[in-house]
Amino acid sequence: MDDLLSPHCRSLASPDYKNFILSILILFGILLSYLPQHFRIISLRSSFGISPFFILLGTTSGTSSFANILVLPRSIQDAACCKEISGFSCFSALLGILQVGVQWLGFFIILLLFVIYFPRATSSTSPVTPESASDEDNGPTYRTALAVTGLSILHALIVLIISVTFAITRPESLKAWAEFLGVLAAVLSSIQYLPQIYTTVRLRCVGSLSIPMMCIQTPGSLVWAASLAARLGKEGWSTWGVYVVTACLQGTLLFLATYFEYVNPNPRRKEVHHHGGEEASPTAPVDIHNEQRRESNGQPSEDTPLLQSQ
Repeated sequence: MDDLLSPHCRSLASPDYKNFILSILILFGILLSYLPQHFRIISLRSSFGISPFFILLGTTSGTSSFANILVLPRSIQDAACCKEISGFSCFSALLGILQVGVQWLGFFIILLLFVIYFPRATSSTSPVTPESASDEDNGPTYRTALAVTGLSILHALIVLIISVTFAITRPESLKAWAEFLGVLAAVLSSIQYLPQIYTTVRLRCVGSLSIPMMCIQTPGSLVWAASLAARLGKEGWSTWGVYVVTACLQGTLLFLATYFEYVNPNPRRKEVHHHGGEEASPTAPVDIHNEQRRESNGQPSEDTPLLQSQ
């Protein structure tokens, strides 16, 4: 049976079990690494402290990386061999694609949680919004969060349309398109963490960022890059090179986050993100209990109307 297989499919029919186990561990590691960030945003009910440009660049970079590995001629050949090899061998051959796909999905969920739990005032008793905050605390608006979401979805649709068009009309151009997507992903990934680093330094606090996520992903990106390099070789440099760059920049952000969280925290910002729900702005937390005590003692507060009915 193996004699009837093409040389490429024959190499996939007998997968390297050590690399297979490592790839499975990486796959679950990628999935688990995003869960702390998802849980932190949901538990705080706020995405305060997360830069919208970090989200935009991360989502578009992940989309470009996922499209890159999907249209690589090597990946297409691996998928074509699934008709000739066993299911286990096929699953092993496509693990690289699954890894990048899970990574893209994990960051896309962060995008959705970012816009769902974006801090904004919806109560007339808490009218303070980022637009009316001081210059020091002035942050992105909810309109910016919606724009980031729209641009991320638009980018994914454009990449999908172009990829399908090349696959149908000009399959010989897929390699060049894949390399372009890889370079684009590398460029976006290279600058992805710069807005977040700036935001973290400006706020001098972690906010809704998850330190455990970065602790897992920083060394994990290097291991993942090595696994992809072993699978794709030099030809796939545009795929695994992205994660080398990502690991270096994410390590810088991890150092800053750890410093501001444990070594030199900002007292004024320490609990700001806990007030970042829909009822109050994270830029100006309100001491609700003090206001209620003032009103119960008959003392006027900031929310007491100037003209009261008799």
